[in-house]
Amino acid sequence: MQSWTPDSLDLKLLQALQIDGRAPFNQIAHALQVSDQTVARRFRRLRTTVQLRVLGITDASRLGRSTWLLRLRCTPDAAEQLAGALARRPDTVYVSVISGGTEVMCAMKPHTRQARDELLLDRLPRTPRVTSVSAHCLLHHFYGGPLGWLRKINALSPDEQAALSPPPVEPATTPAVLDDADEALLAVLSRDGRAPLTELQARTNLPESAVKRRLDRLRSTGVLYLDVQFNHEYLGHDVVAMLWLTVAPASLGDVGRTLASHPEVRFAAATTGQANIVAATLHPSTGDLYTYLSEKIGALDGVHSIETALTLREVKQLTYEPGS
Repeated sequence: MQSWTPDSLDLKLLQALQIDGRAPFNQIAHALQVSDQTVARRFRRLRTTVQLRVLGITDASRLGRSTWLLRLRCTPDAAEQLAGALARRPDTVYVSVISGGTEVMCAMKPHTRQARDELLLDRLPRTPRVTSVSAHCLLHHFYGGPLGWLRKINALSPDEQAALSPPPVEPATTPAVLDDADEALLAVLSRDGRAPLTELQARTNLPESAVKRRLDRLRSTGVLYLDVQFNHEYLGHDVVAMLWLTVAPASLGDVGRTLASHPEVRFAAATTGQANIVAATLHPSTGDLYTYLSEKIGALDGVHSIETALTLREVKQLTYEPGS
C-alpha cells in the first residue's frame, strides 16, 4: 500500500472529473465550494501522486464497429514482449498480463474486417511462443465505457453531481461518420482529454468556434467520452481481477445488471464464447476477492461457473489513434 492516500476533496475531484473530464476548474470549484486555485493545486498533485490522466475515448459502437477481447496464452518468457507488441498497435485499447504471466489479454477495435482477420487469422497464430488464441466479440456493455468506476465512490452529493453533469448523450440512430478534422481532434484528446481549444485549433486549422462545435457534437452523439485513469492502489485496491462467467442465456440480462450495480465491478459485458459474461473487478485483498466470489457471485441465479484470473500488470489502457 502507498504511503499517501487521498482525502475527501481529492475523491470529490476524481469523481467530478469522471462526470465531466473537461469541466473547467472554476465550475468544479463552484460545485465543491472551494477556490479555483485549490482545485488546480489538487489536480496537479493527483497527476503526480496517483498518475491521474483524463483521456478522450472513442466509443466504437457509435461508429458501427465492434470491440473484440483476445486471450493469448503463451510461454512465460513471451508475455511481456507480446504485450508490448500489442500495445504498440493503434487498434488495441487495453493490454494486460494475467494468469501468472502466461496469458495476455487484449481489447481491440479493428477499423475494418480485413484488419481484424489479418490479426486473428494470420499474425497471431504465427507468433512464436503463443500457444493458443481465443477471440470474443463484446455483444453488450452492462458497465464501463462512459460509466467509469469513479461514479461508484459516492464522494459527491446529488447536488454536486447535478452541478457538474454535462448535457445527456443523444440516442444512437445510425453510425456516426468521422472526417479528417474529427480524427485529428480525437487523436489529440486521446493523449490529453483536457487539451485546450487553442491546441485543438492548431491541430485542425479550424477556427476556435468550429472546434468547439465539433467537440460538442462528438460528445453529444456519444462518439467521444472522457475517462479518468489513475493508480487504483491509492484507493486501497491492490487486487485487480478478470472474471469469466458462464451464465444461463435467460439470466444474462439479470446477472449483467446486477454486476453493474456492484461497487467492485469497473467493467462488465456480454460476450461470445462459452463464458458469456466478462467482468473486471477491484478488491483490497485476495481475501476480499474470495468473499466477493463466494457471497455475491455465488448468490446470483443462473451462474453455472466462473473462471478467475488476477491482472499482474496493465501494459496499455484505453486510447485512440486515427484509423483505429
